[in-house]
Amino acid sequence: MPAGAPRVFVSHLAGVPVFDPNGDQVGRVRDLVAMLRLGGRAPRVLGLVVEVVTRRRIFLPMTRVTGVESGQVITTGVVNMRRFEQRPTETLILGELLDRTVTLVETGEDVTVLDVAMGQLPARRDWAIEKVFVRRGRSGALRRRGETLIADWSAVTGFSLEEHGQGAENLLATFEQLRPADLANVLHHLSAKRRGEVAAALDDERLADVLEELPDDDQVEILGKLQEERAADVLEAMDPDDAADLLSELPEEDKERLLALMRPRDAADMRRLMSYEEGSAGGLMTPDPIVLRPDATVADALARVRNQDLTPALAAQVYVCRPPDETPTGRYLGLVHFQRLLREPPYTLVASVVDTDLRPLPPEAPLPGVTSYLATYNLVTAPVVDESGSLLGAVTVDDVLDHLLPHDWRERELYGLTVRPVPGSAPPEVPDGRPEVPGGWPEVPDAR
Repeated sequence: MPAGAPRVFVSHLAGVPVFDPNGDQVGRVRDLVAMLRLGGRAPRVLGLVVEVVTRRRIFLPMTRVTGVESGQVITTGVVNMRRFEQRPTETLILGELLDRTVTLVETGEDVTVLDVAMGQLPARRDWAIEKVFVRRGRSGALRRRGETLIADWSAVTGFSLEEHGQGAENLLATFEQLRPADLANVLHHLSAKRRGEVAAALDDERLADVLEELPDDDQVEILGKLQEERAADVLEAMDPDDAADLLSELPEEDKERLLALMRPRDAADMRRLMSYEEGSAGGLMTPDPIVLRPDATVADALARVRNQDLTPALAAQVYVCRPPDETPTGRYLGLVHFQRLLREPPYTLVASVVDTDLRPLPPEAPLPGVTSYLATYNLVTAPVVDESGSLLGAVTVDDVLDHLLPHDWRERELYGLTVRPVPGSAPPEVPDGRPEVPGGWPEVPDAR
């Protein structure tokens, strides 16, 4: 690479916005695609995997990238909206190269890949991986643990070897700021092997949040790769209704083993939720709404609402019940909306402002009845009360939507969102933007 030519560390591109020449955002970079080559030659970077506003992942060839600078990528404006599918000869740089264990050719020492740098080839728009940022281990008495260095691509080997137990620390660092739904989308597009490794590297709370956003098949696959004790911990960290739905997808013997490993209170909640008909109010509800006694004050209620672990829907109202305070509670007295709490003095007792006119849902209420109830009363959460008058839980609008949408909605694009085409642009000659023999270089795996 000639002096002054740009060099970019690929981790810096994760999540970077992609713009067309008019300044309109096309999407965000989620990964880069490279092709490993024979003889230690630098891999060619074929293009970017860009997630557009519909959550579709498309391929953007590097030949259509006009600028990579100042935290943004600029394209020529010609974008093929065909969904990206990885070919067998292609490698995802962020998803598959980071955290690999490779070997320094000169010393034979094993090192861990933290990042790779790509550079633009002279007199063309092609890019190639040229540098590898690695961390050494403990070998060598005087070497500090975690010593890092930048090596030429040709100075390391082992990228083509299948690695079991590959780490995920640096891959996760590139996606640290993603919302759970977006991180779930990243995991969904990884290989099954890599998906399991990344899931294993997440802490229980983060993994629980991500599992709730994944399709059922991915949930079952990931849970099945965890140690049973950890799987039980992750289920406990999930919203109870989501955990119950996941458990119901497992074989009976696996379900019972996991329930036996969970805390008795959590296991009892799971069994109770799974006892109701799927799609009924009892099957949809969460057993953990905000429950207060009649002698609690508005200040007490607001303190509970401020809990950052609550979803906005659950924080929208509190339920006033006789003891006990945990579901199933004592006699259900009514509810207080969050807006009403804001209008009352802090010392006011919730019993004096409780709404007793709103009839609660029975646990056997079917999905259409639950939907109509929320729509009729303009609610985002509805109480579920049994025949004895005890509060069993609350149904939130997001759980209703989960069951109203098609079963594979998490794998689809966001509804109603479109990408505005560039005026006058024409589709690329090759359907997916990738030539069968990119740049004339043979599509063969790295044989080192």
